[in-house]
Amino acid sequence: MTRIASHRGGTLEFGDSTPQGFAATARMPLEEVEFDVHPTADGAIMVHHDATLDGTTDRRGAIADLTEAEVRAAVINYGAGGHPISLAELCAIFADSRVDFRCEIKPGVDGRPYADFVPQVVEVLTRHGMLERTTFSSFQIESQDALAAAAGRPRLWLVSPPVLRQLGPAAVIEVARSHHIPEIGVHVDTADAALMAMVQEAGLDFGCWAAHTAEQIEKVLALGVKVFTTDRPSLAIAIRDRHRAEAGR
Repeated sequence: MTRIASHRGGTLEFGDSTPQGFAATARMPLEEVEFDVHPTADGAIMVHHDATLDGTTDRRGAIADLTEAEVRAAVINYGAGGHPISLAELCAIFADSRVDFRCEIKPGVDGRPYADFVPQVVEVLTRHGMLERTTFSSFQIESQDALAAAAGRPRLWLVSPPVLRQLGPAAVIEVARSHHIPEIGVHVDTADAALMAMVQEAGLDFGCWAAHTAEQIEKVLALGVKVFTTDRPSLAIAIRDRHRAEAGR
């Protein structure tokens, strides 16, 4: 069965990385919640997509330059008045849920990984009993290597369209294998049966991200990818339920 991951807690349904969206996702009949993490200036780990508050809240500034209190004071756009939450709070929301974590390690505003950040994330997840329920992801190979060193958890490499185009599928597969990355995720619009077969023949799992429209969701379900992220988890669940019903006829 193709797994569904609620991207940022269902951005197009609840706003970007909102407490409301995460709480709703925790109750949904899907498999994963996808989220992103950044450090604050005073050592907290906050759940937020961008490295800055500028694009998705009423405040400005790089999260890594702000205190936890300053980040929490931001109001998320189109998020029913919700504020950014910490990784510890996210763990509490999902402690009794059947939904597992898909944690993306994000870089800073300079596009570089945060120094010594991965072990901090692993420590929080371990302390709150969620590490064994976490799959990690990153676009950056440096972060992939840090994850391999810090935690023996499943990892997937998010391969952007430019990287896939510039390197080509064979080189992407070789990079993944050389860094012992077991899964590749590509943008849904770059996925097709030939690419999936090539990845799987190399012994790697294959998934997609950014399947937000009904057409994109239908595409990944028809391909039979391992997992896909979506900003519209309720729509994805409904379409997958219909596919199951049709298959059972």
